[in-house]
Amino acid sequence: MILRCDTLLTVSRYERWNAILELLAREGRLTVEQAAEGLDVSTATIRRDFDQLAQQQMLMRTRGGAVAQSVSYDLPLRYKTARHAGEKQRIAEAAAALAAPGAIVGMNGGTTTSEVARALAVRADPELGFTIVTNALNIAAELTVRQNVKIVVTGGVARPQSYELIGPLASEVLEQITLDIAFLGVDAIDAGTGAFAHHEGEASVNGLLIGRAAEVVVVADVSKIGRRAFARICTLDAVGTLVTDEGLTDEDAARFADAGVKVVRA
Repeated sequence: MILRCDTLLTVSRYERWNAILELLAREGRLTVEQAAEGLDVSTATIRRDFDQLAQQQMLMRTRGGAVAQSVSYDLPLRYKTARHAGEKQRIAEAAAALAAPGAIVGMNGGTTTSEVARALAVRADPELGFTIVTNALNIAAELTVRQNVKIVVTGGVARPQSYELIGPLASEVLEQITLDIAFLGVDAIDAGTGAFAHHEGEASVNGLLIGRAAEVVVVADVSKIGRRAFARICTLDAVGTLVTDEGLTDEDAARFADAGVKVVRA
């Protein structure tokens, strides 16, 4: 069996790890030889990759290969930036269009919400601008220099995997504000069980964030659809719109629509 991944012949370690995890998510099980052929690298390289990913509990090592974990993977944010980049940019453009000029916008951390933040900064009205409330340090740092964007950062303890602030200090700030719209990045979302994060602290703060918003928009590429992660952020009755990419099947779109969620495919 030949497994091919849409990746460059010469890739960085992080991109190679992403490709391995995507192959595992699709196939469930990989041998060293299959992964080496699919990624056009040596078997020695794949063995090292498998061992390092197993040490980080992103896969389970088997004799001669690896199997997927039972839940989706918690890659640190710096590893995720190259994954589905085109889809995330299109999702971000479509999502940003949902925010009215001058809106008070909430957003959590993640690669897709980071793209939404950039799209909002470009769209910001010179007179009205946007107010963005976030617990993501990377988003705050990037947008602080934008003249038409007011940044409000929650307190909390920084989580290095996602750059998100979590804990009671973040909760105290969020309890004092209201939002017109919140953009929620997720690690997984399922039409039957809701939206999820890998980390319970992030899920708690994210749940409070969307609870302060008049409108909640989940932004997620299709790789997150139909999956579950460790900690639930919310059930689908808290979500008004799902903005995803064109890879979403009609069947999955219908399941979300039946749950009362408007689906936008960008």
